[in-house]
Amino acid sequence: MAHVAPWKYQFVDKIVKLAEEYPVIGIVNINNIPASQMQKMRRELKDEAVFIVGKNRLIKLALEKSSKKNLKDLAKYIEGQMGIIFTKMNAFKLAKLMERTKTKAPAKGGEIAPDDIVVHEGETPFKPGPIISEFQKVGLPAAVQRGKIVIRKDTLLVKKGEVISKDVAQVLTKLEIYPMTVGLDLRAAYEDEIVFPKDILQVDTEKVYGDVLNAIQYAINLSMNIAWPTKITMPMLIAKAHGEAMNLAVNAGIVNKYTVKHIISKAYQDMLSLASVLKGGLDEELENLISNRPSPPSEEKKEEEKEEKKKEEEEEENKEEEAIEGLGALFG
Repeated sequence: MAHVAPWKYQFVDKIVKLAEEYPVIGIVNINNIPASQMQKMRRELKDEAVFIVGKNRLIKLALEKSSKKNLKDLAKYIEGQMGIIFTKMNAFKLAKLMERTKTKAPAKGGEIAPDDIVVHEGETPFKPGPIISEFQKVGLPAAVQRGKIVIRKDTLLVKKGEVISKDVAQVLTKLEIYPMTVGLDLRAAYEDEIVFPKDILQVDTEKVYGDVLNAIQYAINLSMNIAWPTKITMPMLIAKAHGEAMNLAVNAGIVNKYTVKHIISKAYQDMLSLASVLKGGLDEELENLISNRPSPPSEEKKEEEKEEKKKEEEEEENKEEEAIEGLGALFG
């Protein structure tokens, strides 16, 4: 029987113990991350999670040895240079945390381009010299103008999926174009006996938040239209009912302490309107009232009234939005 180093047993036991202690476990790709950046990431994660790098075979063995149901399914996402992370935050928050560790990095040569790499037309910071031949060698239309090397037109240097050569990588670095993204890449996470792959964990939280707020807005509009009383809609329903009741009472001539001034004002305006179309037979006082009656509002006045009405509507909408934001805060 081959001798197995004691540290390997200790490593497996450590992972099994951590798997029992933490509810969420993730498998993380660490390929091409420089050592200095890896140390920085470890420091940033120390208050949020436990991050361990080790041999893939030992990590798989520990996952299979764990008593947690379905945890061994996490092992099929182990490929390449991997690490394992343990945390008490939920799997989707962990995915967001991993995304924040990613930064742009220069290509070294030999990598696969994650996207089309385009060098745009324009002046470079370089003065004429041997570097112009380096640019031309990789296919950049470089020339000298006003004492500086310029790129004469936008140039697709490497297509997505192609290998970035060493010469191209050096030119890109000199132009401060960093096509690679390095950081902790969460391949899958385990929580509540379920393994969530990367594509499920990548949730656009801003879109979800917007969808929730839109749903709240539609729900409030529906509640208002069918007069469905809730804690949110009740103040608005009462205000709407008050306005409709006042309008009905004034038009029906129902006199009470709330409507009397509106009814008198309406009757007065109706009287002036009627008197203004009569010809002759009006006393002097009434003639004076009609002649001094304000003229119909000008276009400018109408615009002002529209603006005033718009402001009132916006205030009403703001009240609704405040209610929505109150609910939206639940999802913050």
